[in-house]
Amino acid sequence: MPKRIRKAVFPVAGLGTRFLPATKANPKEMLPVVDKPLIQYAAEEAVKAGIETLVFVIGRTKRSIPDHFDKAYELETELEASGKADRLREVRNIVPDDVACVYLRQSEALGLGHAVLCAEPIVGDEPFAVILADDLIDDSSGDGCTSQMVAQYDQQVSSIVGVQRVPTDQTHRYGVVSSESVTDRLSRINGMVEKPSPEEAPSNLGVVGRYILNPGIFKKLRQTRPDAGGEIQLTDAIRALMADEPVFAYEFEGTRYDCGNKLGYLQANVEYGLKHPEFGDEFAEYLRNR
Repeated sequence: MPKRIRKAVFPVAGLGTRFLPATKANPKEMLPVVDKPLIQYAAEEAVKAGIETLVFVIGRTKRSIPDHFDKAYELETELEASGKADRLREVRNIVPDDVACVYLRQSEALGLGHAVLCAEPIVGDEPFAVILADDLIDDSSGDGCTSQMVAQYDQQVSSIVGVQRVPTDQTHRYGVVSSESVTDRLSRINGMVEKPSPEEAPSNLGVVGRYILNPGIFKKLRQTRPDAGGEIQLTDAIRALMADEPVFAYEFEGTRYDCGNKLGYLQANVEYGLKHPEFGDEFAEYLRNR
């Protein structure tokens, strides 16, 4: 029996410079899509997948993330006294009581690979998920992208990278894989290129912010040399891991919104606003008549 995926790592130490000045004092992961911050959507996706421990790798300016998942005594007392039971329930149920939140400090901005490596003392010798909160994935089935990938891991017992088909002229924004098909949505990776030009891209399968990784990735991360910008790239370590074990690419079901850029963030707010149970119909009417 494969080990169950019980832990998820959230690298949230980045500075979010694309959203300045909004992110000068507020982490980009705390930017709201309608009425919930990005990091909460990511945490909820992990919980749906059966994750029991949420490991947040934060920087020194990210105190609002632990505060968001912590108990807010004064707010809860005020909501209870005001009889706002629905709002009280929302605040208390951000994560279930049986899910643990762990916070680790990434002291220097040394890249995604380094952020994942920071989680090794908590993850240990277990397979684990990595979820990038600024990739918001709306899965209409309700299970969530991470649930899909956990199911794939249970069958393959190998590391899995979430991918989607991207426009050819946008391959320079992604890590791009070449692979051999196994099923309709699953393929075995035989090569990865970081941010290739359209002419150099081996396919149009771009890596997005969802991973299920075996613990052997930590050794590869320790051996990975920093790139020209001084960062340890997770893609480089995954490429090295392929020498030891199969690594698969999974085309997840659902719509991804790249909330790491302003246009994707605005698109997410519109789409999530349109299906919001409180005001979705009114919002749609507004958009039709504006």
